[in-house]
Amino acid sequence: MVLSSPVYADSGLFLCFEGGEGGGKSTQAKLLAGWLESSGREVLLTHEPGATEVGRSIRTIVLSPETGHLDDRTEALLYAADKAEHLDKVVRPALDRGAVVITDRYVDSSLAYQGAGRALDAVELESVLRWATGDLRPHLTVLLDVDPEAGLTRVDELVAGRDRIEGESLEFHRRVRGGFLDLATADPEHYLVLDAGGSIESVAAAIQARVGMLL
Repeated sequence: MVLSSPVYADSGLFLCFEGGEGGGKSTQAKLLAGWLESSGREVLLTHEPGATEVGRSIRTIVLSPETGHLDDRTEALLYAADKAEHLDKVVRPALDRGAVVITDRYVDSSLAYQGAGRALDAVELESVLRWATGDLRPHLTVLLDVDPEAGLTRVDELVAGRDRIEGESLEFHRRVRGGFLDLATADPEHYLVLDAGGSIESVAAAIQARVGMLL
């Protein structure tokens, strides 16, 4: 099975935040969006799963504890469907008009959670995900690395009850963390790996410095 060649948008800037639970992705994505908007740039802040009408239905299925057990392949295909719809309806139109698109989660999350976490065949899974997204890659992925035990503790402090994925075992989340780090190690040019345990301000400053190099 041969994977396609990576595709990077010719217009706009595609940025992604990745990492395990409780790493502060949403917070840092919002701070980066505000920083870019303050300089007059058009910014689209989005997320996966659930940024489209179809995606919201998929999000309920894959994250609600009421769904119960899903076959691992079923779960992976649902996430892939969300990504295809997200790219078609949200991401590509914004990039085509020259906007900066910041997404909270993208393909790497499926490779880490369904690939490393669920132990699905990595080559088969990546082939499906790259096909679903036309192999469009972020110009930069910010990986906020967090120890799973600390991250899940943070989640428990912020929300009442874990979703289906958050509720998986600590060993599952450790495999996910390893999956993210392996992806970043394989392509350092397109990744910025930061310790999510740093202060919000210091992490934001490091992100802004790296993104500034791409503007």
